Amino acid sequence: MAHILIMPRQGNTVESCIITDWKVKEGDAVTAETTICEVETDKASFEVPAGAAGTVLKLLYPSGDDVPVLQPIAVIGNAGEDWKTFVSKDGAGTQSSGSAAGASPVKAVQAPADKAKTDAAPPAPSGEASSGELFVSPRARNLAAKEALPLDGLSGTGPGGRIIERDIEAALQNRPSLTAAAKAAGPGALPPQGTGIGGRVTAADLAAPHTPLSPPHSLLSTEGAVTETPIKGIRRVISDRMLKSLTETAQFTLNASAQAEKLQEIRQRIKTQSAFSEDYGLARITINDLVLYAVSRTIPRFPFINAHKTGDMMKTFERVHLGVAVDTPKGLMVPVIRNANLLSLAQISFEAKRLAAACQGGSALPDELAGSTFTVTNLGSFGISSFTPVLNIPEVAILGVGGIEMKPVALTGAEADECGCGVCFEPHIGLSLTINHQAVDGAPAAKFLKALGESLANIDLLLTAG
Repeated sequence: MAHILIMPRQGNTVESCIITDWKVKEGDAVTAETTICEVETDKASFEVPAGAAGTVLKLLYPSGDDVPVLQPIAVIGNAGEDWKTFVSKDGAGTQSSGSAAGASPVKAVQAPADKAKTDAAPPAPSGEASSGELFVSPRARNLAAKEALPLDGLSGTGPGGRIIERDIEAALQNRPSLTAAAKAAGPGALPPQGTGIGGRVTAADLAAPHTPLSPPHSLLSTEGAVTETPIKGIRRVISDRMLKSLTETAQFTLNASAQAEKLQEIRQRIKTQSAFSEDYGLARITINDLVLYAVSRTIPRFPFINAHKTGDMMKTFERVHLGVAVDTPKGLMVPVIRNANLLSLAQISFEAKRLAAACQGGSALPDELAGSTFTVTNLGSFGISSFTPVLNIPEVAILGVGGIEMKPVALTGAEADECGCGVCFEPHIGLSLTINHQAVDGAPAAKFLKALGESLANIDLLLTAG
């Protein structure tokens, strides 16, 4: 009996995974431990083992596809078996009618209702009657409609010969680009080259006889090379999440700065007292670690900022599970320092660096990337003064940290008399707090930001308080 390999569930909150790379091809012999493919979520990458020994009969999805968890992705069985016996047209596993007596049946895996509905086969177009029904995936159909590409004559490489997005992209590469007006005119016969910029086909070209174009007389008529890169993988998931965050919440950002003289003094002392710092696990403490520590100690005084908004429900947390934005080769990840308000400075620093390394190396676990109650993102090392961070929903607040810059401060009394000019320059660190105004009002958020600024300005006293 064939073994149907399903997309494993990577954590309780993961609904789908993207197949980034198949490690085997159809016809390969595998063992139960053989890595079949690599998959990724918006959080991390994982390897999927075969789970059974045999021959790879069918890979049901191409690389780059976003597959729901628990959906069949491959069929492994005896060489020569018909994989279609075990997988239906909609991709769900089925029991083989020709299985040997006594063999245990394959457990059926139902496709999600929306997928079964959208993947239903359309009526067969003219020219397809002899070859049966024309199956087109929803993403492929949408892309073809958007690009005014006729589906007649296209062959599919998806499961059961279904036309998938990859087939549409391949067909688009073999035809000239169209202007928006030409696409609006709908599918039709195209000239080999258009009269628009870069050879694009215009609406006028569709109405005019198709005659070869003479070479351009000036470089001004061309736009140069254009590279088009599909948005896929983690980048696509991040794109969707950022759009969802901005469209489903009322985001409002407050900008401030805090005196950073004490931050710099402590960091400098740690560097100069390297032997002492090493003995107490402080050698790798950074400015960002000090900021994370100050945040973890300030949040408990403002519990409304340490919360989730889900629908009409607010969940406020006693513990501070601190999300830390990390830039990785695959995109933005947010690992979580759990119970940060109970950790020492050295422990927060260790966890922040351990989790960042795991994210950048692709080894972070799903549980290490979920459950944050408040997030900090720091762009100070890039010379950014302030910015507008986007909420990590369902959290109700996120802190953006900018660089340290010298700012003028007015002097009074004896200090002003001693200076002579009445103004001195002091280092300040930029702070940007974005809140969900559906859950948090501006004044309470401003009070939190002010208190955080005071914590940073007096970080030496805060450290003594523990």
